[in-house]
Amino acid sequence: MLSQFFKALVTCFKIEDLRKKILFTLGIVAMYRLGCFIPTPGINGAALAEFFDRVAQTTGGGNVFSIMNMFSGGSLEKLTVFSLGVMPYISSSIIMQLLTAVIPALEKMSKEGHAGYQRINQYTRYGTVVLALIQSFFIALWLESPQAFQGLQIVNDPGWLFRLSTV
Repeated sequence: MLSQFFKALVTCFKIEDLRKKILFTLGIVAMYRLGCFIPTPGINGAALAEFFDRVAQTTGGGNVFSIMNMFSGGSLEKLTVFSLGVMPYISSSIIMQLLTAVIPALEKMSKEGHAGYQRINQYTRYGTVVLALIQSFFIALWLESPQAFQGLQIVNDPGWLFRLSTV
């Protein structure tokens, strides 16, 4: 049974188109995992760790931060450059599905077959970028406020330079 798996794996890599897709996917996953270890510039990591320790002690670990950290693959706790994870894409997809039901032009586009689906998919990607920019800007504002972190100063040098570099 294991030998059949390896034969199928070797066969997959013999087909050029499939090999390109597999290597692209593995490259994207590797890049994402690498980005989950790069901290956001301007963040006081010790203060952030202390905040998460305090929250875990007071709530017993079951809180909003733990859930968001789980969805971001553990990168929220370290506040890495990929802390948003796939949340902007998921939100954009949901918004586009809702808009397709409400806006007649999008509904018509969705019924045009593959070409319409591709255009809606492209709009979803544009929406993902817009949502990621908006979410990251407001997260940067939130990080600058010590009262949100039990008096801890999470950002070393708050201001527009931090906000722009974070976004």
